[in-house]
Amino acid sequence: MTMTTERFPIEAVREQFPALKRTYKGKPVAYLDGPGGSQVVKSSMDAIYAYMANGGANLHGAFPSSRETETHIADAKQAVAQLFHADPEEIAFGANMTTLTYAIARALGRQWQEDDEIVVSELDHRANVDPWLAIAKDRGMTIRWLKVDPHTLTLQLDELDSLLTSKTKLIAVGLASNAVGTINDLAFISQKARDKGILVAVDAVHAAPHFAIDRDAIGADLLLCSAYKFFGPHVGIAVIRKPIFEALDVYKLAPAPSFIPDKLETGTQNHEGIAGIKPAIEFIAGLGAGDSLYEQIRSGYALLEDYENKLAEKLRKGLGEIDGVTLYQADEHVPKTPTIAFRIAGYEPRDICSRLCEEYSIFIADGDFYASTLAEKIGVREHGGWIRAGLAPYNTEEEVERLIDGLKQILAG
Repeated sequence: MTMTTERFPIEAVREQFPALKRTYKGKPVAYLDGPGGSQVVKSSMDAIYAYMANGGANLHGAFPSSRETETHIADAKQAVAQLFHADPEEIAFGANMTTLTYAIARALGRQWQEDDEIVVSELDHRANVDPWLAIAKDRGMTIRWLKVDPHTLTLQLDELDSLLTSKTKLIAVGLASNAVGTINDLAFISQKARDKGILVAVDAVHAAPHFAIDRDAIGADLLLCSAYKFFGPHVGIAVIRKPIFEALDVYKLAPAPSFIPDKLETGTQNHEGIAGIKPAIEFIAGLGAGDSLYEQIRSGYALLEDYENKLAEKLRKGLGEIDGVTLYQADEHVPKTPTIAFRIAGYEPRDICSRLCEEYSIFIADGDFYASTLAEKIGVREHGGWIRAGLAPYNTEEEVERLIDGLKQILAG
């Protein structure tokens, strides 16, 4: 059957992203670096500007700009709650996902003991690994690894029963790999953990731009992401199940609130950035339909996901037909984000990315993307890592074809 992307309002979507008007070397830029950070929707930019232009202020003041700041934060948390099917009280903001994870790990670690265990994944971005390694080292805990099969690029879930023991306090697993796109079966993993009273920490940074996430359906006790990956500003987001959040013994200043979610939000937050979160979520919802923001978000994601996956299929097929290109991806039966990692025999990834930029105005990234354990196991880390093409809802079939044709011309010499 011939693929079609005609239902997706691509032109209307592209009009909402000012960055897409950029040219380089006389050509329109193709942004294929979305996994490193998406472009920002104009409504989010407008909200950031409006907040600052009307006079920003800190919290708890008796004047309008202070009250407006509090309203922006409350509205953003309501929107994030709808995004992940959680409660606004369970939402905290911070500098980024990594910083929030370190803070949560330190807080949880205050109640963990020597010889307790934490399980981390070989497939993950190090932001969902190193904070847990650090607290384990501080507390004398044991780290155990959920292994990745370097051939299938999937986690070896048959080892879960032996990995999770009475000593295990937490398992940290990404919802989707930011390097190779593999979507993990979090519902299965979390059920195994829940049966033994183990906390589940989920890195949803890479997943959040691409498909709808229901916190309860995937069984996450701690879910973290960053708004700059889903068309918004640089603000980290933590979604923490209420009983866990209330018991969290965080490091904070003595006069700071001790109630949730404020107690995790140390220092003055990025208020202008927070003002831009709700519009980014409303962009996704605007693609959909329904009587509530929750329904619109899920409907919008369904359309977005279908469009991106068709583009990704076209790109995978085109790359697979080029001699010398090796794709790093799970097989067709494993769900994946529209993120394609590959290498080209005889070429350094950086050299290919540079030529695509200078000759074709394609912005595409290379490296290990902090999925360093996976890169080491596959054997690419010491050789420049991967070239990674990441698709977003503002990318087009023409841009996919430009990448495929550009690579063919480069290889043709």
